Amino acid sequence: MMPNTSLKKALDHLKSQGIRMTPQRHAILSYLCQTMSHPTADEIYKTLEKKFPNMSVATVYNNLRVFKESGLIRELPFGDDSSRFEANVSEHYHIICKNCGHIEDFTYPCITDIEEIAAKATGFKIDSHCVELHGLCVECQK
Repeated sequence: MMPNTSLKKALDHLKSQGIRMTPQRHAILSYLCQTMSHPTADEIYKTLEKKFPNMSVATVYNNLRVFKESGLIRELPFGDDSSRFEANVSEHYHIICKNCGHIEDFTYPCITDIEEIAAKATGFKIDSHCVELHGLCVECQK
């Protein structure tokens, strides 16, 4: 289970916002709270399609949008043109294997001074940043 988004906490949050809990919605949220794999919407669909044969990819996308708008998940637009999703909404970074695409979370103190320097240099009002580290995972190094 992800450290910052327990399933019960997430379900309570949705209920407080008046969002009805369907079995599909529960399954998608539960999967995201348990996985460390940063799945795409298609991967989530493929994982759950046997349990929910009538669920469509559009259902997955629509529920991911609801969860994202509720602040329960983050959409990660990595360089492979496939948005990935995670329930860990704490400040952290990602390490991506150049060979197999495996993604791991990496915790490091937030580098907000870069935002301040960029804002002063450009006049932008910076509200976020994204850091991706790339290399070879332990398995691909073997």
